[in-house]
Amino acid sequence: MGTWKNSTLVALVAFAMSGCTATTNLTVAQGGSEVAVKKTDSTIAPRSEALTTTSFGNYEFMATSRGFDPMTGILPLKFNGGYLALDILFFAPAMFFNLREPYAQYEFDLEQRVVRYRRKASDPWATYTPTPAEAERGEKFFAK
Repeated sequence: MGTWKNSTLVALVAFAMSGCTATTNLTVAQGGSEVAVKKTDSTIAPRSEALTTTSFGNYEFMATSRGFDPMTGILPLKFNGGYLALDILFFAPAMFFNLREPYAQYEFDLEQRVVRYRRKASDPWATYTPTPAEAERGEKFFAK
């Protein structure tokens, strides 16, 4: 019986830890562009990044391309109700770490001044326009 309990605990911990990051694809509509995102080292676009889930934090970004003003803001994140249910059932303090996660795909369009995002390639793009306050927050973050 003890072995079953240990195996179940290990499986639950592994499942919870697997939900702590999301692979995100970052692209830019304009060629020769770069995208910097908080907590990442690369600025190459296109690229894939492993971004962690968060409950209270944000991912500030700055997209740049020749001939366009830099675009800054905060990446839109999706609420993860499944994680909330698991947190409530198994480990409530995890709610402080994993209620929101990055979408699978982001496309930055500096000409239109928007960020397109979606969960999977077959989904239609949703569009986000950074508010002036979010753009200012992104500028301040990358000015450091």
